[in-house]
Amino acid sequence: MSKIVIDGGTPLEGALTVQGAKNAALPLMAASLLMSGGERLILKNVPELKDVDTMISILKSLGFLALRNEKTLEISSPYEIGGDVPYDLMRKMRASVLVLGPLLARKGRVVLPMPGGCPIGTRPIDLHLKGLSLMGAEITINHGYIETRADRLKGAKIYLDFPSVGATENLLMAAALAKGTTVIENAAREPEISNLMDLLREMGAGVERDGDSTIVIEGVSELGGANFSVIPDRIVAGTYIIAGIISRGKVRVNSVIPLHLEALLAKLEEAGVSVNQGEDWIEARFIGRLSGVKVTTLPYPGFPTDLQAQMMALLSVADGTSIITETIFDNRFMHVPELQRMGANIKVEGRSAIINGVDSLSGAQVMATDLRAGAALVLAGLSARGRTVVSNAEHIDRGYENFVENLSHLGGNLRRED
Repeated sequence: MSKIVIDGGTPLEGALTVQGAKNAALPLMAASLLMSGGERLILKNVPELKDVDTMISILKSLGFLALRNEKTLEISSPYEIGGDVPYDLMRKMRASVLVLGPLLARKGRVVLPMPGGCPIGTRPIDLHLKGLSLMGAEITINHGYIETRADRLKGAKIYLDFPSVGATENLLMAAALAKGTTVIENAAREPEISNLMDLLREMGAGVERDGDSTIVIEGVSELGGANFSVIPDRIVAGTYIIAGIISRGKVRVNSVIPLHLEALLAKLEEAGVSVNQGEDWIEARFIGRLSGVKVTTLPYPGFPTDLQAQMMALLSVADGTSIITETIFDNRFMHVPELQRMGANIKVEGRSAIINGVDSLSGAQVMATDLRAGAALVLAGLSARGRTVVSNAEHIDRGYENFVENLSHLGGNLRRED
């Protein structure tokens, strides 16, 4: 079991360049399944993460060649691809389900184990399957396996009951090789969706937005390769910004898209943080004890659920009462008992956490229950008096490159123990 040991109380100061977005890179990699045999996809700014490694292994299991050179990943498509993904790869991360749509569109038959991943509540794939069924797929679920068949998918009008990011991505990719026009209504609006749409256009698909929440895809018979870049990771950028504030310091993140973080920056300014930004950078500075605020997680462009835990850590040392309401995932308050171990005054009522700020947190032995909760506990440790030990730190490796090294670069007193 991996641990991160933090001696708190040192303000973070300095600048970091933000990595490419994991949640953009994974669907872009899955889109390589759509390429005709012999084509190549070259992706730049690919983060070096365990989830990326898992997706590379999935592609290789299907016959693709994937070569990494630092931040560049080159994926080559075989003329004949497999249609079964091994259970031991699918169970490692939920995003593995993103191969379903493109693999079905290219292969015509897919057998997949149900995907695994972080335990942050019920995250069903019924919207993925409903959309594929409307496009003509025959779907059978038996003993934890999903089998889908379609000679060729057909364009359809699909309304998503919830603007699911994963379902939008899967259906986008499937529709790119479908016969005719597909319209996805109530589609997700996250920047990662736009990044995927841009790649599909580069590969030869007809993909456009009709308003904010409707996507129209004109399917084609084949798709080529592309040379493309992954967008910066807005969640990683937000985490480092919050790290600077909770430690009472000043942090600048470079190579970011400030528009992607508007909801976070608005709440930080409301709480009393000094925020400056340019075309591709954001700087946030602690200028005094923060005031409590109300935060509700929502689909983009609302406040991101993936920054909820980090924001809770910050508000646990703000003045007055804050309320965080989680509307995206069930059971995403598993970090609350761990923050309470550190002295946070938090009470959970249904989907809301009521936070009465304390003067300071105290170091403690705590456990990361998932990726973002782990990051939040490290941030809390940076603020706390004394030593904090975060166990199960391998969760953090799924989303953050060199997390401990980057925080140390900014002046944090922490180390990794494996």
